[in-house]
Amino acid sequence: MLHPETEATLQGIRAEAGPDRAIVFVSGNFNIVHPGHLRLLKFAAECGDVLVVGVVADPGFDWMLPSDLRLEGVHAIGFVDHAFLLRDRPEDVVAALKPAVVVKGKEHEGADNPEKPVLDSYGGRLLFSSGEVAFSSLDLIRREFREFNPSSIFKPLDYPRRHRFDVADLKTVLAKFPTLKVLVIGDLIVDEYIACDPLGMSQEDPTIVVTPVLRELFVGGAGIVAGHAAGMGCKVSLLTVGGKDAMADLARERLASYDVDATILTDESRPTTCKQRFRAGNKTLLRVSHLKQHDIDVDLQDSMLATVRDKLPNIDLVVFSDFNYGCLPTKLVEAISALCRERSIPMVADSQSSSQVGDISRFRNMLLIKPTEREARLALRDFDSGLVVLVEALRQKAKAKNVILTLAAEGLLVHAAGGRGGSVLTDRLPAFNTAPKDAAGAGDSFFVCAGLALAVGTDIWRAAYLASIAAACQVGRIGNIPVTAADIIKELDA
Repeated sequence: MLHPETEATLQGIRAEAGPDRAIVFVSGNFNIVHPGHLRLLKFAAECGDVLVVGVVADPGFDWMLPSDLRLEGVHAIGFVDHAFLLRDRPEDVVAALKPAVVVKGKEHEGADNPEKPVLDSYGGRLLFSSGEVAFSSLDLIRREFREFNPSSIFKPLDYPRRHRFDVADLKTVLAKFPTLKVLVIGDLIVDEYIACDPLGMSQEDPTIVVTPVLRELFVGGAGIVAGHAAGMGCKVSLLTVGGKDAMADLARERLASYDVDATILTDESRPTTCKQRFRAGNKTLLRVSHLKQHDIDVDLQDSMLATVRDKLPNIDLVVFSDFNYGCLPTKLVEAISALCRERSIPMVADSQSSSQVGDISRFRNMLLIKPTEREARLALRDFDSGLVVLVEALRQKAKAKNVILTLAAEGLLVHAAGGRGGSVLTDRLPAFNTAPKDAAGAGDSFFVCAGLALAVGTDIWRAAYLASIAAACQVGRIGNIPVTAADIIKELDA
């Protein structure tokens, strides 16, 4: 007869798993969780749908860690669904739980395994494996997606002195963000990161061979711009277009968890844009984009405009996040901009060009535009002028108040009107993170933070510095995860 706590635990696991999900059971002492355990448990997790681990409560060795600490160590492993203290014989637990698979280490293959007769009685399987060597670093890979190293962030002090502010004063700017109601409009993207273990070079042709070990999905595009704004404390609405597919459903769910009020209109003529990144050794090997780039039809444009018209009375800032995938045709941008000007609602715009397509200058009368050097040159068809001449020509063409030109590893150029006698002022900032893990999310986090800072009334110099800190936090980890006010404050206090 099973221990009462064990019986209650197994009943809960069976009820949660239901009849259609395959349970996999592993048992052991798990004194110090080491790479061998991770390999075994990773293999077990891939053998079914629900991984259940029994941690032996009293193995009878004085040197063992206390049972609660060993259980806590197993609970912390990401691919373990349930873990409990095992106070009964493993075969008795198997008889009660009826897992589809029991996994044991390879060293048990030639030994007596009392679980096997029980498994045979109802058609279960007993598998032996010590897992793959490639999986030993899986938790380290997973951690790369979530954590950043603040020690790699360098904050220049000459820039604040030039513009007469103290870095600590930027917390006052950040504290005003929760007063803002923000509407983000633009292209929805789902970013898929596939972490791989390199196997070597193919013998048939000069091709690198890898095996995938971890898949992570993130909301990108206008979705992560909205997520950043919400993470920084604003009340955020998102208006975008997606396909009739699982990626759009995932985006809705993820955006809701970010406290973003998302309106994702369905366009059945396109899939939700998905960008895959295959990575190994902290480097991106290959990017694959699944998308269509045609403009949304007139009916969808009318629906978007009507939605904007309904939301604008309660909006303090409109953010255009354009990736030139068809969500923001020029006529729609002009119509939305006209509505904002009528109500004196400030607008900021970022228009990313992955090819020869894209023109940031079509976003007129913005409080801020943030092109890369390449995007600015494409908009002006100017591939010869110096940077200051280039950015001023773009500012005049777009009738923008402020332009921040991003220069990848070289940092950025801040360019603004408002000097004495109407003069234009220019300054530069280096990249703050000296050891970025993933530069893909830098632009979005920088852009939205700078836009929010300008919207609450700070000047472009403080806005650019605060936004640089947000971008430094973002690129210190892998994948699109919203930067929060707490992240920025922690770095401001460092």
